[in-house]
Parts: sequence; C-alpha cells; structure tokens
Amino acid sequence: MKVFKKIIISAITVALIASSLYGCASDNSQIESTAKQTVLQTTKAPAHETTVPPTTQSPEEINNQKLDDIIDKMTVEEKVGQMFYVRCPDIDAVETVSKYHLGGYILFGRDFEGKTKDEITDNIKSYQSAAEIPLLIGVDEEGGTVVRVSSNPNLRDEPFLSPSDTYALGGWDAIKSDATEKADLLLSLGINVNMAPDCDITSDPDAFMYYRSFSPNVDYECKFVKTVVEISKAKKLGTVLKHFPGYGNNEDTHTGIAYDNREYSEFEAADFKPFISGIDSGADCILVSHNIVDCMDSKHPASLSSNVHNIIRNELGFNGVIMTDDLAMSAITEYTGTDSAAVFAAKCGNDILCCSDIDVQYPAVLQAVQNGEIPERQIDQSVKRILKWKQDIGLIE
Repeated sequence: MKVFKKIIISAITVALIASSLYGCASDNSQIESTAKQTVLQTTKAPAHETTVPPTTQSPEEINNQKLDDIIDKMTVEEKVGQMFYVRCPDIDAVETVSKYHLGGYILFGRDFEGKTKDEITDNIKSYQSAAEIPLLIGVDEEGGTVVRVSSNPNLRDEPFLSPSDTYALGGWDAIKSDATEKADLLLSLGINVNMAPDCDITSDPDAFMYYRSFSPNVDYECKFVKTVVEISKAKKLGTVLKHFPGYGNNEDTHTGIAYDNREYSEFEAADFKPFISGIDSGADCILVSHNIVDCMDSKHPASLSSNVHNIIRNELGFNGVIMTDDLAMSAITEYTGTDSAAVFAAKCGNDILCCSDIDVQYPAVLQAVQNGEIPERQIDQSVKRILKWKQDIGLIE
C-alpha cells in the first residue's frame, strides 16, 4: 500500500510540473482535487474492516430489559410481596409496606372519611416512601353505590352518580366528563388505580350487581367500558375490568358462595364482550369473581380456577395482570377452610392476590414458593406483569 501511495504522489508531481511547463496553471486546482480524491479512495480500509454500527433496541425492548434487570436483583421475599395488593391496615400501614415488600394498597371509605385532601395525600406519600418499588394505590370509585373517595365532602361536593344515572342525564358526553373528572381527582390524591370499570351485564333489578352495572344492553356496556378505559389510560390511571367472567344476576359473594348455571354460549354472546372491549382498549388488569360457574369449572370459584384463567389468557388473549377479588370474602373462606386462599389463588394463575390478612397469607405463599409447590419461574412471570403495569402508568421509569 505504501508503494502504491508513492506512485500516486509521483504521478501528481509529474502532472503539476507538466501543467506548469505548458502554461496550464489555471487547471492546477482541478488536477490537485482529482488526485487527492484518488489517494483518498485508494487508502480506504478494505471492506472486511468496515465497522458495523450496533443494532438499536426498540423502546419496548429497552423497557422489557429494565423489568428483567429489576427482577434479577429481587429476592424471593420481594417477588412474593409484589403479588400482594392489600387492604390498607388501620395501624402500622407504613411499616407493613417494607415488612412484606408490598405491591400495593387498596383504600376504602374509612381511609378517606373526615380527612382533608392534604391528610390523604400525606398518608399516601408516607406509604410510597416506605416502598422500594412504587406501590399501586387503588380504590373502588365506580359512582353510585360504590364511592370510596367522593363520599367525603372535603374531596367533592357530591358523590359521583352511578354510570347509568350519569348517562341518563347527559349521554356519552357526560360519561366522558365523568371518567375524566374521576381520573383527575384520584390522581391528585396520589391514587393511581381505579378498580373500575364494572363490565357486568345484569338484567334483574333485584340482583346484587344491578345498580353497579352500566347497562343490560351489550353494545352499550361495551362502549361504556371502552370510553372509561381509553380516558383513564390517557391520564395514566390504572384500570381494572371486573368481575370476570361476568357477574350476571348472581348472589353477593361477600356473604356466601354463588353458583352460576348459565350455558357457556351465553357468556360468549354477552358477558365476555365488555371484557374484550376493555382489553382491546388497553385495560391493565382483570379482576376475577368468586362465583362458581358450572360451565367453566363446577368445583372451584372462578378466582381459584385454572380453567377460568386459561379462558382469560387463551380465548380472550389477555396478557396483562389477573387479580383475585378479596380473598377474605365468605365465598372463599367457606371453600378453602383453614388453608391459605392466597396459595390456591397463586397456583391457578392469579398475578395479584387481594387480601386483608397479609400476616397469614404472605408467609404461606412464600413457603409454597420456597418448597417448590409454586415454581419461582411462575412468580417471576406474575411479577413482570405487575411491574409492566407500574411502568405503563409511570411508577417505574
């Protein structure tokens, strides 16, 4: 290569001398430019030495890697703790967060009653300050009969109306305004999850879920769910579709076991559709009821049924978080007896375990993981879905 360069340079010199002898000085600059380009071209690195730029990752791949890195550094105790979404205790709420590495707190009416906005936000900040991974802070603010936040006049002049009454007064514009105001109010307090919308289709005015259901009309119910989820998602407020597979006209599972004897085709024709609408709109979570649905699993409450969870994953195609209804309800305690309801729930595919007795349920699940009854790989999958939810609503960067 050095010899070749010398030849080229010699050629340039000869050309310049020749141009000077024959009065071609005006073309010198052009000759120099051409010759220099020739030298540059012939001295480039061979093709096999060319540096290939690194492959760039998509934002989704980068976020996914961040979650994997977090999980890799977590202990088994921390992973199990992330799966618990706990009723906020009356005492030692801050200490409980760090003790059990909690995934989140659910707040109820007692957590808001008589308090000012500043008192509530300060309480929530104290819970978050105790958490190594930011908490899901959730509440049931459906409107109508379920108004944990807006029942406090310090937070809103009047409680939110039920979705059906809201629609009756102002149509779809009122539903949009209602969803927007709820999201803004909850987020202003530090609450990042609304346990809504209710996807249940109920036709019997005497049924337990009737006044919480938006409409017995499937198409209206689907549009309602879509509207609420899309507005909440745009605000980065977490959403929970409930109560899968659809409550229907069944009895209250807070007080006992409810049996649903409908045909599977009825669920496909109606009850599943609002959930599908919510999934398509980007809902974060599906909450499973404690009803025993004969056509899906005649032996287990839906929340403790692998069959029901397979329907959510495989038939509805949902990849987000699956959550139990409160495991302290009578419908569950009557079924599990003295055994741990949370272990049952984790084994059948729930990612988040809702409970009021964390001091009992957490040690039981931890032991089940440590002795191999529940594979740690399964726990990792659940934790990743939970962290992905937290990432999507801005709790994890």
